[in-house]
Amino acid sequence: MGNAWVFPGQGSQKPGMADAVLELPGARDRFAAASDLLGRDLLAICAGDGEGDLNDTRNTQPALFVLESLLVDGLLAQGRTPQLVAGHSAGELVALYAAGVFDAATGLRLIQTRSTLMAAAGGGAMTAVMGFDRAQLEDLVATTEGVVIANDNSEAQVVISGSPVAVATVSSQLSCKRAIPLAVSGAFHSPLMAEAAAAFAEVLAAVPFGEARVPVLSNTEPTPETSGSALKARLTSQMTNAVRWRETMQRLVAEGIEVAVEIGPGNVLSGLIKRSCPGIATAQIASAADLGL
Repeated sequence: MGNAWVFPGQGSQKPGMADAVLELPGARDRFAAASDLLGRDLLAICAGDGEGDLNDTRNTQPALFVLESLLVDGLLAQGRTPQLVAGHSAGELVALYAAGVFDAATGLRLIQTRSTLMAAAGGGAMTAVMGFDRAQLEDLVATTEGVVIANDNSEAQVVISGSPVAVATVSSQLSCKRAIPLAVSGAFHSPLMAEAAAAFAEVLAAVPFGEARVPVLSNTEPTPETSGSALKARLTSQMTNAVRWRETMQRLVAEGIEVAVEIGPGNVLSGLIKRSCPGIATAQIASAADLGL
């Protein structure tokens, strides 16, 4: 039975989520390592009683990486392996970890750098739109300077990103069921991330990427890839380009995936897959209990 592991990104976090994985081997050590790197008590932040907010990008991304990588370790220790892996935005770094492209310490350093750079790149806005006409949306984006489709999540759900004026203009003119401004610090996955992306690219250039044990579907190019150098190039351009999740789900179907396992808190990706790919069953692994531990 073909199965894929998928990893959620920012937006899936919730207070107390770390409690579900603390029984896993190495959990407290990994949280401690992340806290040392961040200079903040990440475990306390996950519990909702630490210095800092779990919804702060600088905390959210490292917290999700630690949680999801621990669950990956648990699955691998049980001898489980996927046919494919994919992650949504920050989740792509966990997918690369799950595929053996780099180790946990490297992943932590990369996610800390990524989150810090993205949090510092302010001045933009993002809005989620649901129940829209895609042709109208694409026309509005094409004719409005300063806005792009940042997350192409499904046929019925996208996120637009760019300057606040441009995002508001498209949102007000688009015929849709709902348009929800997102509480983010910047215009993620848009050209406004260019400076942050350039700085991240310099860091990535010095980090060795190994060959993936299983194919990875990247956000910028959702085709199976195992080459470490190719996966690094894809990750390098991710910050300024769209998350092509709708196409990622189409690829899961094309590759004969029968079960998609969402590894991490919540069921955002499972919900998208259920609505878009009725032939794919979904499951969630969010805790030690889900691993049978």
